[in-house]
Amino acid sequence: MALKIRLRQHGRTNRSFFRLVVTDARSPRDGKYVEALGWYNPVEAEDDKKLFFKADRIQHWLNLGAELTESAASLIKKTSPEIMRAQTEKKLNSLAKAATKRKKRTKFR
Repeated sequence: MALKIRLRQHGRTNRSFFRLVVTDARSPRDGKYVEALGWYNPVEAEDDKKLFFKADRIQHWLNLGAELTESAASLIKKTSPEIMRAQTEKKLNSLAKAATKRKKRTKFR
């Protein structure tokens, strides 16, 4: 089961707000979800009440292999840049590991 961390739309016409949820990638935008991780209200004027995320739970799901959508990643980058930094470091480490593995493989030929 491929998991995604994405926004789930709520509210009424022209007054929508969103919940950040972990869900199966195949489920519809407003369908079932595994866990709610926070919320985002773009209509709110105060920055304190505009968005809230559980950073520890987001990190937990990312460690389990969940992927962020673009919109969720941009919101998380605003509030918790350390999560995004950890994700990029993880990606760079895996690329470096693959490069060293490739070098070893070509060395023996």
